[in-house]
Amino acid sequence: MPASPTATPEHIKDVNTRYHDAAAEEYDAKWGIDFGDIGQRQVRLKLVKALGGLDGRRFGDALEIGSGTGYFSLNLVQLGVIEHLTATDISPGMLRRLAATAATLDLDGITTVATEAEELPFADESFDLVFGHAVLHHIPDLDRAFAEFKRVLRPGGMIAFAGEPSRHGDRLAALPKRAGLLVAPAWRRLIGARRRAVPEAEQSGGHALEGEVDVHAFAPADLRKLLRDGGFEDRRVGGEELLSNAWGWGLRAVESSAEPESVSLRWRRFAFRSYIALQKVDTGLLEPRLPAELFYNLLVSGRKPAA
Repeated sequence: MPASPTATPEHIKDVNTRYHDAAAEEYDAKWGIDFGDIGQRQVRLKLVKALGGLDGRRFGDALEIGSGTGYFSLNLVQLGVIEHLTATDISPGMLRRLAATAATLDLDGITTVATEAEELPFADESFDLVFGHAVLHHIPDLDRAFAEFKRVLRPGGMIAFAGEPSRHGDRLAALPKRAGLLVAPAWRRLIGARRRAVPEAEQSGGHALEGEVDVHAFAPADLRKLLRDGGFEDRRVGGEELLSNAWGWGLRAVESSAEPESVSLRWRRFAFRSYIALQKVDTGLLEPRLPAELFYNLLVSGRKPAA
C-alpha cells in the first residue's frame, strides 16, 4: 500500500532513501533492467512517445530526476541522445550503482548528485532536458519540483517523464497481482521452482519499506495541470502499456513467490518474450486508439518558453 496520507514529506523522503539504498544492488535483476540493445530500444521508444517524436534530436546537457540505477539515462547516453548527463537521486546507494554500471559500459561525461527534486543545487538555465522514469509519483511536493525543473532549463528546453502510474492503471494492476499469488503454488510445481523461504516483503534490506515509497497515482488531468501551472508549452500527456503491464504484474507476482535461483532460464526467456510481444500490441494497436486514462503508465512532456 502507498504511504499514509498523513505521512510528512520528511518521512516520505526518509523511507525512499532507505528503501532505495537497500534495494540498489539487487534492483536491476529484480526488475529485469537491460543496458543492451533491448533496453536501448525500450527507452528510446518511451522518450519518442513522451515527446511526440525525436527526429534525430540530441540534448547537450541533460538532468535526470530519480535516476535509480540508470535504466533510462544510461541507455539514452549509449544511444547518443544525451551528450552530458547529470544523474540525481535521493538515494546515494542508487547513484553508486549507476556510476559502477556507467564505468562497466565505459561511458564518459556522467556526473552523479544526491539531491531532492524540490530543491535542485544547479544554476538557472543549466540544462536542455530534464527527464525521468517512474519518479514523479515518489515526490511529495510536485508544484515545487516542477518550478525547479523550469528554473534549471534553458529557454526552449524540454521536460519528459515516463513510467508514471495512472489511478485507473493502479487499480487494474491489483487484479493480476492477486491472480499471480493465487496460481503461484501451481506455477512453482509446473516449472520446478522452490517456494521462497522468507516472503520478499519480510526480508531484510529494506524490502518491507516498498509499500511506503509511492505517494501519488495520477489522472492525466493532474499532469496536465502541473504542466499548465508550471508555465510549460507544447504540453503532452499520453498513456502506455495496458496488456503488457497486466501480464507483467502477474509474472512479477508469481516469480516473487519463488527462490530466484530456482527459476529456470527457459521460464525467464518465455516471460520476457511474452511481455515484449504484448508491449508491441499496446504500442501498435491500443495506445493510438484508447484514452490515456485507461493505461497503467502515463507519459508527460512540455517545453519551457523561449526567451
